[in-house]
Amino acid sequence: MEKLNWGIIGLGRIADSFSNGFFDAKNANLIAVASGDNKKLQKYKELFNLENKFLFNNYDDLIKCKDVDIIYLALPNNLHYYWALKIIENNKNILLEKPATLSVLEALSISKNLEGKDLFFTEAFMYRYLPQIKVLIEIIKSQELGKIFSMESSFGTNLLTKKKFFFINKKKKINIDDRKFKKELGGGSIYDLGCYTTSFSLLINSILNKNTKNNFIISDIIREIGETGVDINSSAKLNFENKLISYIKCSFKKNLGSQTIIRGEKGEIILPDTWKGQDIIIEFKNKKKKIINFENKKNIYTYQIEQISSNLLNGVTKSLFPVMDISETISNIKVIESWLNNSEKNEAH
Repeated sequence: MEKLNWGIIGLGRIADSFSNGFFDAKNANLIAVASGDNKKLQKYKELFNLENKFLFNNYDDLIKCKDVDIIYLALPNNLHYYWALKIIENNKNILLEKPATLSVLEALSISKNLEGKDLFFTEAFMYRYLPQIKVLIEIIKSQELGKIFSMESSFGTNLLTKKKFFFINKKKKINIDDRKFKKELGGGSIYDLGCYTTSFSLLINSILNKNTKNNFIISDIIREIGETGVDINSSAKLNFENKLISYIKCSFKKNLGSQTIIRGEKGEIILPDTWKGQDIIIEFKNKKKKIINFENKKNIYTYQIEQISSNLLNGVTKSLFPVMDISETISNIKVIESWLNNSEKNEAH
């Protein structure tokens, strides 16, 4: 079987998780990695049996490597824009770790640089590739629950305290070098976790009316700022043009989990683990209940790697729904930017 050759720039924790997807992928090879840390390069060499010539200390060298078909860019958030432009300038396909950019202007610039180039570009929301999402789309389109009018989506985990004796919470020591807590690196719960809830809101909105622009009003914004200057607990309400209302929450302070509830006239759809794709529960107002069981037979990142590889091997460079294209990336960062800046009204085209 023909295989697509992948390279990874940036070998942090998310790259470690993503790269595990190559062990199950049938149409993709990880052949090259780039990092300033030689220990990490050696680790990847041993794990994936990489050749020395494909271990790069310099990101530019990997970008210019003719054997690499697509690059997964997994650097800290503040470096996404600069290196994404470099990859595009060198006519390489790109899977860009979320959030793709830290501002609307950066996203628009990437869009401009993609014009006239037959390149694959998408933001790395792996949940979009899972089998559960395809089933969810069909459920909503079938109108089994009637008109969908609201949803709530959460993503949060407690990184700040731990339970001690007698249920007393003790403050954890924050790693000041952790990018999640560094403002200059694009840290904060909205950029790190909230972007999932905003992207999922956009997905549901587009399913309900694919011809509707993602115009929205954001309100009821709450943002709690932590000691390092980044938001640690946030929520907001999104009103879309087609009347869908989405309540979104993210947190480094509370164990919110990763549940989404989608409400319709006849009942609601519950996704207990939205991002990793577990069972779908449908609870009808007549008290009937339906559970659609799923068992992911592959690493959750393998679905993403295989679908992208299949498309590119077949000459398809366009991001096909429900995979995010650059226009949806622009919409997503518009919502995020409004949430961060307490800006109540916007248009996310």
